Amino acid sequence: MRDANELLDNMPMLRMRMVEDGYLLLRGLRKRSNIEAARRMILENMTKSDQLSEGHPLMDAVAKPGAKGVILGGAKALTHTPEFLSVVDSPEIMGFFGRFFNEPALTFDYKWLRTVVPGDNTGAHYDVVYMGRGSERLYTCWTPLSDVNLEQGPLAILVGSHNLPSFKKIRDTYGRMDVDRDKVQGTFSNNPVEMCARFGGRWATTEFQMGDVLIFGMFTMHCSINNQTNRFRISCDTRYQPAADSIDERWMGKKPIMHSANNSQGKRPKSMVEARIEWGV
Repeated sequence: MRDANELLDNMPMLRMRMVEDGYLLLRGLRKRSNIEAARRMILENMTKSDQLSEGHPLMDAVAKPGAKGVILGGAKALTHTPEFLSVVDSPEIMGFFGRFFNEPALTFDYKWLRTVVPGDNTGAHYDVVYMGRGSERLYTCWTPLSDVNLEQGPLAILVGSHNLPSFKKIRDTYGRMDVDRDKVQGTFSNNPVEMCARFGGRWATTEFQMGDVLIFGMFTMHCSINNQTNRFRISCDTRYQPAADSIDERWMGKKPIMHSANNSQGKRPKSMVEARIEWGV
């Protein structure tokens, strides 16, 4: 990946970089001290739930054998603490998006907090299939809550997936899907190599330092590399949009409904294999 820090004082050029690359890698946008405080709070909670291996420093996040990674987005006892909100709702990030949109910014009430267990990863997907009912100017901001080297499984971006002609049919089929409305699984592929072989583009990633962020649009295909260490990879991904735009109701309010409307139907979601055959992709 190429970082975009040299464009932080030139918002028109930064917006053009987003259009060109489909992502912005910004080094040191968040305060390291805030991230360290949030990480400590999360790990102390994980200790209470018996997820960490004994005999190691807390901040190393060494996983207990058999521990399972989870998405803790609905756990407001963690994601709405002063420590966590000082990261995801900080003046630095809200100010950045206010300048990027050239108008006041808003962030979803629901916060995605992920603890990725050793050996795990996230399959390739567009975010729009999970949160596409509101603003077309919605962006994801991925924040690692530690330094993350390649072995620990950082995010990877399929460069060009948001605008390459070879991805047009994917954008027009999978990219127009809503996992709740259409009852289809959300991950497009668990084989990143297959995607490049069939549709072109290239995967790009980098090592991250605490304080770095990766911002990308709803039609940027992304995944995470396999976590090859014995430690949890802890990160959060939060969403930002212009405050005046329409909002996806699933992710706002004191008790966001999330995907419960889909889950309550009791129907098996169509597999992505079935859907891709129907779409011809």
